Amino acid sequence: MAGQESLALSILQWLVPIERELLIFASFWFVVGLIDEFAIDLSWLWLKLTGRARTPRLPRGYGRAELVGPLAVLIPAYQESVVIGATVAHMLKAWPQRELRLYVGCYRNDAATLAAAMEAAGADARVRLVVHGAEGPTTKADCLNRLYAALCADERRAYLPFRSVVLHDAEDMVHPAALQAIDAALGSHDFVQLPVRPAEQPHSPWVAGHYADEFAESHAKAMVVRSALGAAIPAAGVGCGFARGALTALAERRRAEGEAGPFAPECLTEDYELGIELSGMGRGSTFLRLRDCEGRLVATASHFPTELETAVRQKTRWVHGIAFQAWDRLGWSSHPIELWMALRDRRGPLTALVLAAAYLLLVIDAVLIGGQVAGLPVRLETSGAVRVLVSAAMFGFVWRAVLRVLFTAREYGLAQGLHAVLRIPVANVIAIMSGRRALAAYLRSLGGRPVTWDKTVHSTHPAFARSAELRS
Repeated sequence: MAGQESLALSILQWLVPIERELLIFASFWFVVGLIDEFAIDLSWLWLKLTGRARTPRLPRGYGRAELVGPLAVLIPAYQESVVIGATVAHMLKAWPQRELRLYVGCYRNDAATLAAAMEAAGADARVRLVVHGAEGPTTKADCLNRLYAALCADERRAYLPFRSVVLHDAEDMVHPAALQAIDAALGSHDFVQLPVRPAEQPHSPWVAGHYADEFAESHAKAMVVRSALGAAIPAAGVGCGFARGALTALAERRRAEGEAGPFAPECLTEDYELGIELSGMGRGSTFLRLRDCEGRLVATASHFPTELETAVRQKTRWVHGIAFQAWDRLGWSSHPIELWMALRDRRGPLTALVLAAAYLLLVIDAVLIGGQVAGLPVRLETSGAVRVLVSAAMFGFVWRAVLRVLFTAREYGLAQGLHAVLRIPVANVIAIMSGRRALAAYLRSLGGRPVTWDKTVHSTHPAFARSAELRS
């Protein structure tokens, strides 16, 4: 028995310095993150107090007016037969404007998606189905470039250029006022981004729900601050509009570099990169936050992954593209605001490391406290500076949790706001797993492995849930 106690004590004493180093490491970076987020929070509060972050309410009937000029919506689709029909049908109904054209990109080896899109389009001449000559999937950007080429060919045939281009995904549910709002804003900007509003999925309150928490806060606060500061706005890939001239300029620049269109096919987050680049060109960008006459956010509703594995895969793609590829491809700006925003965008791998260290710290602390309860002479000593760091980190956690509740509750109701706190560990686990996988994928890409469209498969659509609500 004495030998077992001696062994246990030796293990615990070996864990003590590890616990101390993890505590310092995690607390330091939590405080750094707190300062970063607190700066965003203070900026947002100042914008609210001065009226610069006001969310305008649109008049009744807004969204039915004709467009200033021809507008094309590009929708890349691969293995989306379940949802593409609902997207096309709802978009045609929500946006009745005659000068709208929907370009739906399918693949020659995906007849089901093509058939579903054709059925939804019916006899509506505003829909243009484009079949990619390559076997799918290639990459989303490659599919978008094929759609862009079809758009250019139509312009040459009709001698009528489009005024603007909007991007959407195959599973999106658009707001009736969104198209007119984007069309109007492109009169003074080259790139406009509307908020994304993840649709509630009651069968997945934890995994799908954490997307609602993140977007509710990011697209009500961080993106508003970013736009107000004049920083580059990343495109979300949905609900984003571009002036035709800006896309032409970008396409010509890429053509000089040997590429086939304005979208970077080798980039996993071509939408993010597109927004950043266009924000620095011509008339810049803006984040457009509006509410309709009934108080609903003018945003793109979409169903996000409902399972842990698919959520990790999706966020792995985001972290790989934004944190690693964008670092390689876009570099760093010397402008203080742009540098700050780039650091925020690319913090995913560091966040994963810090969170992993924090959870490991909790496990080690539990073991050491268990040893103390068992009567083993284990001493956990911390300096005054470390205690200050830990106290600041704990304050930061409480502050972040309160804000997460408030922003989620504002958009989804009090019950979802309270659940947002309980979903924080879920978001952390997904962040840790996706950060690790993104690093591994990036290292593989350095070895020459080609980038492919690791897309999310969608089995449901927000319009299905809406129809069920109306029937009930």
